[in-house]
Amino acid sequence: MSDRSVSRQKREKTWYDVQAPEQFDRAHLGETMADESEKVLGRTLETTLGELRDDPSENNTKLTFRITEVATDTAYTEFIRHELTRDYVRSLVRRGSSKVQAYVTVTTTDRYRVQIQPVALTTKSADQSQEQAIRRTMIDRVEAAAEDRTFADLVDSVVEGRLSSAIYNDAKTIYPLRRVEIQKLTLEARPARTDAMPDDERPDDAAIERRLAAAAEYADARSHLLEREARQARGALE
Repeated sequence: MSDRSVSRQKREKTWYDVQAPEQFDRAHLGETMADESEKVLGRTLETTLGELRDDPSENNTKLTFRITEVATDTAYTEFIRHELTRDYVRSLVRRGSSKVQAYVTVTTTDRYRVQIQPVALTTKSADQSQEQAIRRTMIDRVEAAAEDRTFADLVDSVVEGRLSSAIYNDAKTIYPLRRVEIQKLTLEARPARTDAMPDDERPDDAAIERRLAAAAEYADARSHLLEREARQARGALE
């Protein structure tokens, strides 16, 4: 086996510092290790809102981030999920009361598709028509919130509790409520990179073709290089 092949097998792994998005003040999320930066992309890390804010009372909220970019030894992430812990949700339920849930899929102004799951807890048992009215109010409020907000703004309204407070104020007139929470928010789809750009920054067709041609040329050159290294390795073994 050639020295180059042995060197490649024993390549040292690098630790990457993982940071939250800017809307979470680039908070430190942890570290991850890989021998190539490309292998870090797509990895997910879970933390709690309490850990980010150094506030144990917020540990019932889980936040999940996905690595989307690597620069030197730093990995940058996007936010993909907000979820209350199961134990916390169970603690909200009281005997003789109603738990009303909704599942709402919305699209933000910057074309992110998000599913939001609000939950309302009543003080006493509500009848079916009251539950339906509360659910309809939750759906309407969530849809209205997404109509004039970017993805980051919508996430902020959930994390900071503004959306749940707005639902509570609207729905409490239907039946007395004890609490409203956003049980879960999930990023289902993000816009294509060009869709997220202003019109004057989007590449034209010719630019896209040039980039595709360059990518194909690079892939072809890399293929020839790997083939040559494989031949050299086989020659060293013979």
